[in-house]
Amino acid sequence: MNLDNAPLITPLRVKRVHSDALNEERARQLEEIGFLPGEHVSVMTRAFPGGDPLVVRVGLSTFALRRAEARCVELQSDAHA
Repeated sequence: MNLDNAPLITPLRVKRVHSDALNEERARQLEEIGFLPGEHVSVMTRAFPGGDPLVVRVGLSTFALRRAEARCVELQSDAHA
């Protein structure tokens, strides 16, 4: 599952971050703002209509991400949340 299709207000963890074909720097940019493997993450809300951007909490920070950016963040369940 990726961050762009994660359920709302569900505690998850970042599994890995990858670049996309249109922006090879995207993974590095996301990691620089806190999307690191093992970090707690959840989608707080999605814009209406269309669901873009997403309001995402990672660690103690909150960001607005475009779906293309959120698609680069692979998630895993957080069994200890």
